[in-house]
Parts: sequence; C-alpha cells; structure tokens
Amino acid sequence: MYKKVLIAEDFDSINIAVKQTLEEMGVQEIHYAKYCDDAILKFKKALQDNQPFDLVISDLSFVEDYREVTIASGEELIQAIKEIQPEIKVIVYSVEDKPYIIKTLFDEAQINGYVKKGRNSISQLKTAIETLLYGKTFISPELTHALQDKTGKEIDNYDITLLSHLANGVAIEEMETLFKHLNITPNSKSTIEKRVAKLKDYFKANNNIHLIAITKDLGII
Repeated sequence: MYKKVLIAEDFDSINIAVKQTLEEMGVQEIHYAKYCDDAILKFKKALQDNQPFDLVISDLSFVEDYREVTIASGEELIQAIKEIQPEIKVIVYSVEDKPYIIKTLFDEAQINGYVKKGRNSISQLKTAIETLLYGKTFISPELTHALQDKTGKEIDNYDITLLSHLANGVAIEEMETLFKHLNITPNSKSTIEKRVAKLKDYFKANNNIHLIAITKDLGII
C-alpha cells in the first residue's frame, strides 16, 4: 500500500471522505491542499526532505476566491508534478466527463487513474488505488468510452486555436489578419475557410455556432 499520499481538493467534505478511505486502506501519511499552489509546495518540500509522495489524488477544477494563484487548475498541477517527478502515480477525482479532456489526461499528462465523482465514486476510488498498485490504469466504468475517443488524433493545436478564436467572436474574415499578427501559419483566408469546413464536416456541425457548441461540449475548447 502507498505510504504517503497528497490530496488536492478544495471541498472539505470530499477531503474528509477521501482521507477516511485512505486511512481504512492503511495509508500511513496523508496530506491535503485546498489550493494547487499549496499542493505543489507540499510536493516539492516532500522531495527536498527526501520523503516523496507515492500517490497524488487531484480534482481538476478549483473554485476561485479572494486568493491569487499561480496554478489554477488540476491539469496545470498534474503537469507541474509530472515534470518534476514523471514516475509519480496520479489519480484524477473529478466530476468532469468530457471524453477529449479525459483522453488527453491519459495520453499527454500520463495520469494513472480517473474516477468520476458520483454515488459510487468512493468505492471506485478504492478500486483505482488498488489497481494502480499492480501497475495498471483505472477509469470509471461509465467513462471507458473516453479512451476510445479518436478526436485527439484528428484535431491538432492549430484547430484548437482556430476554434477558440471563433468561440471568442473572431469572424472568418478577420482570422487571416489575426493569425498573421500572431505568426500562426497557415494563415491565408482560403486555408482557414477550408479548415473550418473540414471541422464542420468532422463534427457534423450545421454551422459555425453549432461547431463551437459541439467542441465546447467535448471539452476541446
């Protein structure tokens, strides 16, 4: 069993439930942080003291309040942790269920488990922790389809940038000038129009507004 676990979660009730589960499983040392900035500080301090964490359990979204933060989301926190200690085991514990986000976390952030918060999430979290001990990955059964999502192979960073500017109200006619200003290539109007047409065809969108709605629902933008 893991000896030292860090929980990054901003709700006390969830922290208590996760902590209780870990204690029942025999985890000796449990730390938690309500802010990602505090979590990364605890993580670095543990490494500095030569007493690193074995496992990190993190939410993805953290409610904003009066405090200014450097790391605002679980995705950023996981990326920062993995850059420092690539082999660390990470379980995401979140209500997020968008396939693109989940698939990206496994493929790019190299997380080891994903548990969707819900009625059975504590038992699933326990299963996830046990599964990781055997060197395997875990994902909540209701989200297994996310790992088969092929969107990430079809959509690149250029598409995401294009979709994001469309969502922010930049018209196709203005996109060429904007892309040239930002040194984004290709940036010709015809190429941009063809790319948008391809995206609408791929997502079976009726128009640009429909395209933006679909990609937002999938968590692409």
